Amino acid sequence: MSEKRELEVIAQMVPAGSRVLDLGCGSGELLAWLQKHKGCSGYGIEIADADVHACVERGVNVIQLNLEEGLALFDDHSFDVVLQLDTLQHLRNTEKMLRETARVGRIGIVSFPNFAHWPNRLHVLGGRMPVTRRLPYQWYDTPNIRVGTFADFEVLAGKCGLGVTDAFGLHKGAVVRRWPNLMASVAVFRFERA
Repeated sequence: MSEKRELEVIAQMVPAGSRVLDLGCGSGELLAWLQKHKGCSGYGIEIADADVHACVERGVNVIQLNLEEGLALFDDHSFDVVLQLDTLQHLRNTEKMLRETARVGRIGIVSFPNFAHWPNRLHVLGGRMPVTRRLPYQWYDTPNIRVGTFADFEVLAGKCGLGVTDAFGLHKGAVVRRWPNLMASVAVFRFERA
């Protein structure tokens, strides 16, 4: 239930009628919801064959593409909103992808597991990498290339020339605005090119 609630919170950040690019869109669930309930249009980008097929079945326009190759096929400001939900931790060149997100979209919205969430800190303090609902893998079999924190992203956004227009955390579907670096399992940022 909390993951569905998290998608609802993020969907509220997308203005009605927006042209949306969803990077790492998975099965296209969010983009399909935005099309149906908010009159949005756009594309999903996904690499996994099964997810591309699921998008097509949902009626979501999808392009099969490895995000590591960038977004050169899109012109500047091609989209009103570019979503990058739970994708940054899988990318080798996070900084480049954030710059590309800001180039092709007027607004960028990113989310990622917040490694600084207090239970993760306790795991590390105990000498072990955390295994949680948001980070469900052992250190040796994780698809995550990197881990990041709410505070780390604020620094990276500034380095990339991005103006953060909203930032908060999520935990079990609830919005966390007080001490999100410590209290939230997921970090969420909305930004524009500064």
